[in-house]
Amino acid sequence: MVKGSTTLGVCAALLLAGTGMANAQSVADFYKGKNINLLIGVGVGGEYDLQARLTSRHIGHHLPGNPNFVPQNMTGAGGIKMANYLYAVAAKDGTYMGMMSNTLPLLQVTDQPGLQFDVSKFNWIGSIAPTVETMATWHTSGIKTVDDARKKEVVAGASGKGAMTYTYPAAMNELLGTKFKIIVGYEGGNAVNVAMERGEVQSRNNTWSSWKATKGDWLRDKQINILAYAGPKPKDLDGVPSLSSLAKGADERKVLDLLMSGTEFGRPLALTPDVPTDRVKAMRAAFDATMSDPAFIADATKLKFEIEPVKGEYLQGLARELIDLPKPLAMRAKAIVQ
Repeated sequence: MVKGSTTLGVCAALLLAGTGMANAQSVADFYKGKNINLLIGVGVGGEYDLQARLTSRHIGHHLPGNPNFVPQNMTGAGGIKMANYLYAVAAKDGTYMGMMSNTLPLLQVTDQPGLQFDVSKFNWIGSIAPTVETMATWHTSGIKTVDDARKKEVVAGASGKGAMTYTYPAAMNELLGTKFKIIVGYEGGNAVNVAMERGEVQSRNNTWSSWKATKGDWLRDKQINILAYAGPKPKDLDGVPSLSSLAKGADERKVLDLLMSGTEFGRPLALTPDVPTDRVKAMRAAFDATMSDPAFIADATKLKFEIEPVKGEYLQGLARELIDLPKPLAMRAKAIVQ
């Protein structure tokens, strides 16, 4: 009995020691030699994709253990497919991250179908900058102002319901009286751009920074007209009205602000839910350090991306705040995006 008890005691002690070692594993020990899968919910070449790949080239240098970040595109339903995968399927250990659609909180607030996630439970890491959303028309469309778009139907290209490419013109139709005919099904922004060049569509939503980064020649050659913007006022976009300024009343303005809430998220990165707290903290610190890394700044400058970092802690609070909005406001927004 004494010998058996001693043996059991030794085994128990070893088991506890092993558990303690596992719990005490440092962030550096965990990430050393690992790959971090950085999923991108849209196609190659757009702003989401470019910012994800830009960040992936630098952030690993600032994360303990210096893991390798591997960007991968997982397209479908305007980023919903990827978000569902991260929430329900991907490992919850800090090895899966997503470049998230900034419309996900709005989609949850408005009870859109197909969502299998709670945005407040993702671990938000940060964003390079807030976005300025715009609505643009092709130079041959004959539509140069919002008032023009109220008088004549114009075809807008979009990836799908739930994506900002759909929500923006839909909101303008409902709240400002424009006549955009929205065609969905394009894989991403580049596909819509090609459709504009071919004459299949005459307009699309895009961010101001994306226009400058990916289609600077269109701006230079006046191939597109910017009708309106939402988000922080750009220093280099003169004479273009904000959506809020065009709203007919306070209620319409509140609905527009909800629909355009993604501008505060920018192009955000998030880890899966249930990642150990120390790894989330380390990833946020790595992202913050990346934003001031001279090599990162040099690469971002080449791509014409402005850097005004949005911290993960702020995004986490904003996600919680949005999903707690009053139901009447959410339901009016729902009628627009569905």
